[in-house]
Amino acid sequence: MEQSNQSTPARFILLGLSNVPPLQFICFFVFFLIYTITVLGNILLITVVTMTPSLHTPMYFFLSNLSVIDITFSCTIVPKILVNTLSTDKSISFVECAIQMYIHLVLGATESILLAAMAYDRFVAICRPLHYKAIMKPLHYKSIMNIRFCIYLVAMSWSVGFMNAFILVLPTLNLPFCGSKHVNHFFCEIPPFLLMSCVDTQLNEIIIYISATIIVMSAFFLTLISYVYIVMTILKIHSIKGRHSLFSTCASHLLVVTLYYGTIMFMYVRPHSTNYRTMDKIVSLLYTAVTPMLNPFIYSMRNKDVIGSINSLHKQVCFGH
Repeated sequence: MEQSNQSTPARFILLGLSNVPPLQFICFFVFFLIYTITVLGNILLITVVTMTPSLHTPMYFFLSNLSVIDITFSCTIVPKILVNTLSTDKSISFVECAIQMYIHLVLGATESILLAAMAYDRFVAICRPLHYKAIMKPLHYKSIMNIRFCIYLVAMSWSVGFMNAFILVLPTLNLPFCGSKHVNHFFCEIPPFLLMSCVDTQLNEIIIYISATIIVMSAFFLTLISYVYIVMTILKIHSIKGRHSLFSTCASHLLVVTLYYGTIMFMYVRPHSTNYRTMDKIVSLLYTAVTPMLNPFIYSMRNKDVIGSINSLHKQVCFGH
């Protein structure tokens, strides 16, 4: 009996966000709206970038990959939330949970590195041409951020994500849970599983800290260093209009970087405690549902090039030109 109590359950019970029926209907509507906007917004961005030759640049190549990550993020987590919100059966199989946890970690690490690559792209575009006139003809930029190098950065991001997820998921799911099946979360994520285990999880936490330091913190500091040089270069520009334009472009990326890295660090770098369970759910919502929805709007919908391309494609569809 003791051995059976210290085993991995065949199914887990996701406690979700709320057990109050009126709040469950509200949550269902909100998540369905977020899911719809996320998928449609990111598909629209990918379509516009693909069909517009003028947008075939490194920045939009990275944005398209970010949109793929956001769509996968949302499709991996939100549909299960929608089902569990209104269903009496809130269980999830061990295999489904393992897949959800693995894909979530792959996408998280990949997005961290990809955001750093986008910051480096902005650094090369702004800081390598030292004067604003040179920025309009960034020959040095094109020689550095060529298509081969961009593909290499994206491939490296995904490769690190896959390896990192394998290292973190396997030890977590091999933990004994002492018969406990209830996960105090709305999807399968590592922190609540560490709290469920009946053995010392210090080694697992050390592995998480090392992984977060190497990947998340390194990507964050590379992004931070890039923006320090970017700000210093922009401040040297005499044209107020040019300075404002570059600040506006960087502000969009910086906003998403701050939101994403802040939530990831809160979940995986701080010590785990039972006092933060409700806060954990709120923070997880930000980078699994809210941020993927906002990314296409923050990055691109404020961009005149993207808006112009959308209008052009709309005219082609409507008038057949």
